[in-house]
Amino acid sequence: MNSFAQRSNNRNDIILDVAAEQFSNNGFHETSIRDIAKAVGMLPGSIYYHYSSKDDLLLAVYEKGVSDIVEKFLDSVSSSTDPWEKLSAAIGAHIGAITRNNPYMKVINRVLPEQVGKHKAALCNLRETYEKYFRDLIEELPLDKSIDKNLLRLIILGSANHSQFWFNDKKGLTPEEIGKRFSDIIIGSICKKNENSFKRESLEIKGSLL
Repeated sequence: MNSFAQRSNNRNDIILDVAAEQFSNNGFHETSIRDIAKAVGMLPGSIYYHYSSKDDLLLAVYEKGVSDIVEKFLDSVSSSTDPWEKLSAAIGAHIGAITRNNPYMKVINRVLPEQVGKHKAALCNLRETYEKYFRDLIEELPLDKSIDKNLLRLIILGSANHSQFWFNDKKGLTPEEIGKRFSDIIIGSICKKNENSFKRESLEIKGSLL
């Protein structure tokens, strides 16, 4: 890569980082290209050289944020083949990404596709890309047939996403530890239900044989 391309990429990274900060702290609609340019130390026209509109800049922030969280997800589950352990690790990684003051994740959680007209479909697809990893992971779980897997996924992600509002890094627990305890509660409840279901089925089978 030549020096000009390297400088261009570095400048683009800075623009994305600052845009993510501005969008997450001040809101997407409340932030202007001029605000971002001022924070970066550039002229507004220089921002438009990289992105033709604020919506395009938001899309780039989303793309980087989703790419980062997918990478963390895959890293977290790569060391295990047990679906329960993988779920626990994935929840921990998700909470860790959200609570470590990551502006990209804050933008994804706080700026919904419905709030942005131009790239609504693209933003929805990016969110779906990440959620599909959780959907596939939950599909691997040996769950009782009465458990709604789609609802379970929504409950897990919804609860994990809310951790950004109450997490306190001075309380002693790391995001991964909170994720482990959170997943233990969910896993414990599911396993209990599976165990009870198994007992009921066993009793029904025995009854039919008598």
